[in-house]
Amino acid sequence: MSPAPKKPAPRRKAAPSARKTATAAPAVRPADASTRAERVLAFLLRGMAPGRRDKLYAYLQLTRMDRPIGALLLLWPTWWALWLAARDFPPVGPLVIFTLGVFAMRAAGCAINDYADRKLDPLVARTAGRPIASGRVTPREALYVFAGLLVFAFVLVLFTNRLTILLSFAGAALAAAYPFTKRYTHLPQVVLGAAFGWSIPMAFAAVSNNVPPVAWLLFIANIIWSVVYDTEYAMVDRDDDIKAGAKSTAILFADADLVIIGILMATFLLAMLLVGTRSGLGWPYWIGLCATAGLFGYQQWIMRERARDACLTAFRHNNWVGLALWVGIVLALAL
Repeated sequence: MSPAPKKPAPRRKAAPSARKTATAAPAVRPADASTRAERVLAFLLRGMAPGRRDKLYAYLQLTRMDRPIGALLLLWPTWWALWLAARDFPPVGPLVIFTLGVFAMRAAGCAINDYADRKLDPLVARTAGRPIASGRVTPREALYVFAGLLVFAFVLVLFTNRLTILLSFAGAALAAAYPFTKRYTHLPQVVLGAAFGWSIPMAFAAVSNNVPPVAWLLFIANIIWSVVYDTEYAMVDRDDDIKAGAKSTAILFADADLVIIGILMATFLLAMLLVGTRSGLGWPYWIGLCATAGLFGYQQWIMRERARDACLTAFRHNNWVGLALWVGIVLALAL
């Protein structure tokens, strides 16, 4: 009698690497997320339990902490205004308040934007991985995040003066209204520019307790610049937005987009030239303005074929525009 064949011993499943589990980002990610920022966030959250870590990571994605470029595009005009209002290095108090406020308001704006776009984002390839669109954050949770960040930003403003506090209500209204404008107008980028640039009159009010004409000129210039870079951003999604029924300047400008963007770039340069002359800025500022013209020329060159990746690169490239002008302002006031 032959012995019964032995059953093969069941294979033990290899335990997942603890290090990989602790540092890996969630699989769902927006297509335009920054790999470097994701690594930083994953490193900071590496010691948390997986469930809690993934939820907190989803909140950080909701507020775009994985894409810091938007906060930087809001920060540079705020710093332009603080330095011009102070005519030197600004007081530490307003500098800290407005820098923190920039990140808080940008995060709040992103939360309400994703709430407003919760039915649109799943239809667009670049935004389908956003937390609400992918089901990792509920719409109600997004509203709670938005409200909490608004409260935090308002507490910061309470440390300024009465004029700045009054202006802050208009800024909050613009931030809340922007996400809904893309359903009714092809010019949501203009509302975005006003929302992003409202920190300019607020910064002047906080430092000098008034809002001079040059502040409003800088505010208008920032709206024009915002239309430039957000149109570049919208060109990435143009085909998907048309199918989904969304509206943008990229759709409005159609095949004249690069020409109109070029005109807007030239108008922005003219507005910033007037800001420089009215503020009595010296030669470092004019070098910064020339550098800005060169950066705009580079953006036009890389977008010439209207490729999606090139348009996204051009959008991100505006960070250098803001930096060049800020350095020019700082050096001109220091001399």
